[in-house]
Amino acid sequence: MWNRGEGHEARFVDRFRDGHALVGRDRELAALRDAVAGHRLVTVTGAAGTGKSRLALAAVTAPVDGPSHTVVRVRWHDAVPVGRRALTARVDRALDGAGLTRDPARTDPAAPARPAGEVLLFLDDVDPVHTECIGLVQTLLIARPTVRVLVTARRPLGLGDEKAIRLDPLPLEAPPGRPGPSPAAELLVSRARERGWSEEADPAAVARVCRLLEGVPLALELAAGRLGEWTMTELAAHLESGQCRLADPAPLLLRHRTLRTSIGAVHALCEPAQRRVWRRLGVFAGPFTEAAAVFVCSGSDLAPHEVPPALAALSATGVLHVSGDAGAVCPPRYRMARAARDFGTERLAAAGELPATRDRHAAHFRGVAAVAETLWDTGLQRQALQTVQDEHDDLMALVHRAGDGTGHAETALETVLHLWFWWAAHDHAREGGDHLRVLLSRLPADSPLMAHGRWLAAWLSTAWDPGTAHHLLSLAWPVAVLAGDAALLGRIAHVHGTLAWQRRDPEAAAAYYRQAADTTPGGAPGGPSPAVSLAALAVVQAHHAPAEAARTARRALAQADCANDAWAAALAHYARAFADHRAGRAGRARHRAHRALADLEARLDAPQAHRALRLLLAALDLAATTAGAPVPHRRPHLPVPRDGAQTPPTTASLVQR
Repeated sequence: MWNRGEGHEARFVDRFRDGHALVGRDRELAALRDAVAGHRLVTVTGAAGTGKSRLALAAVTAPVDGPSHTVVRVRWHDAVPVGRRALTARVDRALDGAGLTRDPARTDPAAPARPAGEVLLFLDDVDPVHTECIGLVQTLLIARPTVRVLVTARRPLGLGDEKAIRLDPLPLEAPPGRPGPSPAAELLVSRARERGWSEEADPAAVARVCRLLEGVPLALELAAGRLGEWTMTELAAHLESGQCRLADPAPLLLRHRTLRTSIGAVHALCEPAQRRVWRRLGVFAGPFTEAAAVFVCSGSDLAPHEVPPALAALSATGVLHVSGDAGAVCPPRYRMARAARDFGTERLAAAGELPATRDRHAAHFRGVAAVAETLWDTGLQRQALQTVQDEHDDLMALVHRAGDGTGHAETALETVLHLWFWWAAHDHAREGGDHLRVLLSRLPADSPLMAHGRWLAAWLSTAWDPGTAHHLLSLAWPVAVLAGDAALLGRIAHVHGTLAWQRRDPEAAAAYYRQAADTTPGGAPGGPSPAVSLAALAVVQAHHAPAEAARTARRALAQADCANDAWAAALAHYARAFADHRAGRAGRARHRAHRALADLEARLDAPQAHRALRLLLAALDLAATTAGAPVPHRRPHLPVPRDGAQTPPTTASLVQR
């Protein structure tokens, strides 16, 4: 038995019965049917637009040849005003129509015979009356043992015997063992075909649209409606700049007219503090911690202790996704859905809070970069890299905003300088150089950060643009001399050594590396330690004086900074192994290289050093297979590439860094 309204609800049911409402929900549908059969109270939860009502309606719709069930459906439309006990009144009317009442003592003897067996009360879309629904359902379950209740809402009711089923967005990858498009891509293309779209679907463009929309069914359906005016590639480009403009001229629900109104319906039910937190969280580009949210969101109108409860409430309604467990060693991290972030940013700009919130965001992530550099300098290098990886999206958002002229260039440049180890040791030199080039162009010439920025930009660009590197060093050197900055002078000498090595001048390279090692103070932050310069010197010496190179490598390993610097130690061990190789001691070289590689893999993810050690071992293995052949007296690597080439392999790559 159905309690069906007119208009939108009738159209919703009719569209579902056409047989194309669900795509990619077979597993969730089976789980929901099992839950309804085994529990008296089941709640389907999930973020806005994930298809909760469609899934629940499919679960309670019996097959034609299946058993007959009595289902009483009460749906709360978003256009219905919320009044006191409004849901209770509607449920009473629906139960009366089915021959039931909430209170068995009030049953009218003259009423129609109530249905035999159990009755399923389907309370659909009850978010506007969530609090009233909790008391109503609890009372009904106690008074009517034969009644089961199925609820769809963005968050559970919180009753003790409730079975909650969380509905997530559609997967962006095809299930294992099943070739073909992902469920999200299947929904997008099928809805577009239904609307008359007949173009050939480009799998890459379809996957990009699904990724931008994060697999949310409502967003995918709204996007499918725009394919009549845009190609799939054009649609993806439009979605890059914001999703809230997606619209449907004839939606099933009023709040589904646009993605903005759908999210706005969630926003309207939030408390004032939750709304303030929501819009300020819009400045985050990636996952964030509770501590970061407290720092960025707090202000004169929002106390720090109000932020964590707001995060919990927004997580419960699907605005935030949570990864990690509360109380674990690593605190949970939050990520805002992309459409919710776009909505929050719009509200933040409308409230006039965007500049101040971005200032707090920039200050926080400049601090994150400083902490990561401190971790690197104190020997916790794996933790330093993990910190950058965890916060990478927001660190890069800070840099990009400054590059676009909408942020603080000095704060962004300071952040990039703190991350020197990420660019150099983790093989992101070209990316770091590009960021520095843009940021340096936005700083005043007298900025105290300019010389350090030019040095780092020169170091990172030696592999593909040595001319620019020379020019940048010529600008940074006088400033370093006038300031008496020994660390900067030493690091400028290191880059000159790299450039000399590239132009095949080993004597000049050795002199510059020796000067860098002698000038750079031990423990100086902001760049490589003297051990790195000594390791580079040892590599240069190994080509003509292996014994001297071995002594230099041992000196590098004896440096105080080298004990806690896995990257510098790997370079020094490489230099020592390479010196043994050049001296004809292949067995000892192989042993040293294997030990260095094992130590590096246990302590640090450094792709460049790892690659160089692997290539040295490969060269030693090749020499072993051709035993008896004369050992070539030349550098065992390809010539250093020029004119925009990537970082050179083997020996030259380590000398450059």
